[in-house]
Amino acid sequence: MSKVSGMKVKVFIGQPGTGKVLAGQQGATLNRSAETIDATSKDSDGGWKENVAGFKEFSIDCDGAFVESDEAFEELETAFLESEAVPVYIEFPSGRKYSGEVIITDFPIESPYDDIVKYSLSLQGTGALVKS
Repeated sequence: MSKVSGMKVKVFIGQPGTGKVLAGQQGATLNRSAETIDATSKDSDGGWKENVAGFKEFSIDCDGAFVESDEAFEELETAFLESEAVPVYIEFPSGRKYSGEVIITDFPIESPYDDIVKYSLSLQGTGALVKS
């Protein structure tokens, strides 16, 4: 069993296998969650509440150094300005991928006086997250 360095995990814009890597990307977080549905009844075990999993959702948060000439970043900006969903995927060094359609919910560009220009990105999944 080998551990994976986060610096080797990449975010791509587009479909798996044909997407463009997001230049300058530094950190990335794949968030996955499921709603809980109360399934408690009068005959539940020992008075303990019971739950079942409901609808699932995913989101991706990432940040990085801004690269003006990056095609993937340009696609994201266009999608944000036109309120369109975009396909994205995260790829691990082993080739494992998590992919899905997302909408962009937060997309700031920070320009500090004494540091490099950075972006951050919040992507909310719309539909299923696929593991391949």
